Amino acid sequence: MKIVHRDSDGNREPIATTGEVADSFLSQARGLMFRRSVPEEYALVFRFDGLKRRDLHMVFVPFAIDAVWLVDGEVTHVKQLRPWIGRGKARADTIIELPAGAAESVEPGDSIEIVD
Repeated sequence: MKIVHRDSDGNREPIATTGEVADSFLSQARGLMFRRSVPEEYALVFRFDGLKRRDLHMVFVPFAIDAVWLVDGEVTHVKQLRPWIGRGKARADTIIELPAGAAESVEPGDSIEIVD
């Protein structure tokens, strides 16, 4: 799986080259909890049925992450979440969790392509 960022100028860059999809209720509930770290080029993708406000928490996640909320591939919100206490919420049909700093250049209005 590859996560490709396209900015407003049309420039494309991969922001993750490996990853997995949290495709069950249990894997979505667990997310990155109880992991000690994730590789630099890693992404965890949450795909949901339908669009609504989706929230993330960092309980039992001992490292910072970047979170990107998407609607039909368009970035609606980006936030770096702090270890243990971070929280974020935005409307989305997809959320991508990345190592801290990986989404530094990603902004609302940009697009993200998930290549399986």
